[in-house]
Amino acid sequence: MEIKKVGVVGCGLMGSGIAQTVAEGGFDVIVREPTPELLEKGLERIRDFMAKGVERGKMTPQRRDEVWARIRGTTDLSDMADCDLVIEAITEDFEAKKTLFAELDQICKPSAIFATNTSSFRVADFAALTKRPHLFAGLHYFFPPVINKLLEVVRARDTAPEVIETLLNFGRLTGKLPILVLDSPGFAVNRFFIAWYNESIRMLDEGVANIPTIDAAACETFGVTMGPFKLINVSGVPLAYHAAVSLTQSIGEFYTPAKALRELYESGQLWDLSGEVDPARKQAVAERLIAVVCSVAARVVEEGVATIEDVDRGATVGLRWNKGPFAMMNDLGLERVLELMKPLEEKYPGFIPDLLKKQAASGQPWPLRQVRLSIDGAIATIMMSRPEALNALNRKVLQELKDALAQVRANGAVRVVIITGEGNAFIAGADIKEMQALADDPAAIREFTEFGQGVLRDIETLPQPVIAAINGFALGGGLELALACDIRIASSDARLGLPEVGLGIMPGLGGTQRTPRLAGRGVASELIFTGDLISAEEAARMGLVNRVVAPTQLMQTARQMAERIASRAPIAVARAKAAILAAERLPLEEGLALEVDLASEVHATADRAEGMRAFVEKRAPVFTGQ
Repeated sequence: MEIKKVGVVGCGLMGSGIAQTVAEGGFDVIVREPTPELLEKGLERIRDFMAKGVERGKMTPQRRDEVWARIRGTTDLSDMADCDLVIEAITEDFEAKKTLFAELDQICKPSAIFATNTSSFRVADFAALTKRPHLFAGLHYFFPPVINKLLEVVRARDTAPEVIETLLNFGRLTGKLPILVLDSPGFAVNRFFIAWYNESIRMLDEGVANIPTIDAAACETFGVTMGPFKLINVSGVPLAYHAAVSLTQSIGEFYTPAKALRELYESGQLWDLSGEVDPARKQAVAERLIAVVCSVAARVVEEGVATIEDVDRGATVGLRWNKGPFAMMNDLGLERVLELMKPLEEKYPGFIPDLLKKQAASGQPWPLRQVRLSIDGAIATIMMSRPEALNALNRKVLQELKDALAQVRANGAVRVVIITGEGNAFIAGADIKEMQALADDPAAIREFTEFGQGVLRDIETLPQPVIAAINGFALGGGLELALACDIRIASSDARLGLPEVGLGIMPGLGGTQRTPRLAGRGVASELIFTGDLISAEEAARMGLVNRVVAPTQLMQTARQMAERIASRAPIAVARAKAAILAAERLPLEEGLALEVDLASEVHATADRAEGMRAFVEKRAPVFTGQ
């Protein structure tokens, strides 16, 4: 499903930021407010934000003008009629949203996708009001949407799988790190974030510590610059209060607003942050907050709302915590976490989720995977998923990649593999911090390099063809990994290179071997000796990349090519791949002899008989891999 034009209904603090984000992603945007005054205020907010970006050197004047040219304002809702995606970002009022979606359903073309930015209502409740529940989802942005990279893509009961894939890709193209969550109250992040600040205020109610102490303990424990009380003052007391009320109504009494929060909301005041920090009380605060956050996070995963990895990403990207709840639990040890939870289990029966008890009983830490394998029919997609480090390769990532490749190799139903990267990078090279830690141990460096070469060789020798969908940076080990794939498709904004010599090292994962084989000695020497980065177009001219496509077309192009390959006879494709690889190491005579052997082998398969019979009968063949 292709998105070209996006409508944003609402140009307030969230809507204006969403509109700018979408325009920066290269999409045409029309943003609507009901009155000229509100519209101009919202558009002025966008202009001011971009002007400050230019002043600070974050954005060039040319870039500002390009983005602004993609944004159009309107007061007429009917101007949304030809949008491919419409994002609702109006006030958090259930009746207002219901009315809006009923109107949009009459106005917009039948193929348009609808998305709500709600943070407290069920997406399905709005989807049910339209004739397109299969085209309805949530896009929950985090404040400020221009800066905060997190995006919760919310799958409602009837949301079609292709809509979810389209919105996940849309999020990536607009610079977000999307996480997939189910349509559940508070989705994933707000479930534990609201519990975090509400429990902080309960500790104030109970006299556990004063505001400065609780804020200081929270900052130190979670690695943030603002504790819960200061954060509520900045983001707004009504927002914090109503969010807790909403979760109380939908989930239960655990989220009942703390007494001091309710009183502050009713008074219209802000928290008084004055006072002294009591170091003796910080430990008790920290332990209680850890217990609450980890309990809720485990419950979110237990309910299937989000994965372990996405919960942690929500915390580190959306809330800017230094670690997610599951990484924190792994650091502390699950037995210790259970000890911290026992006092609260007495206060809140059922506080410790069964999933956490089961994981602790296993004696193993939570599995936090940074390489994701998904299989859809005959096509496997391997996503390098360490976006906070631009998907840099370390030992853990390489091991997980090796495991994923082994699963693909053993799966006879998989006929093609796509490898790509989460976020704004394919793979930005090896993890320099890890490499630096090994610098004084030549044996360890050799072992790491040999292991990495082995993993890339696993890619190269898979019987299934492998397509690299190169998004963003493919540097050092990232480019070397792409070169081990059979086909490379690059986004037009990709940057590629082998910059190792600038760090006093050299390519070690095949860069000096595969680059000259693909592009010749001269090109390889220039790339490696200078360490310069090149554009996707330059890489294509050199023969390092098969084709270059627009960012919005990258995964679609890779998928279409994978589908074409998957429709061919799998044994024939596998043997042809083996012959092509052999051509790099065998003299011509030996290569031709191998080709005869493999061609003869393929000719004896049932797929050959089916293919030729289908050709004569003028129908599409049905290959079984036999």
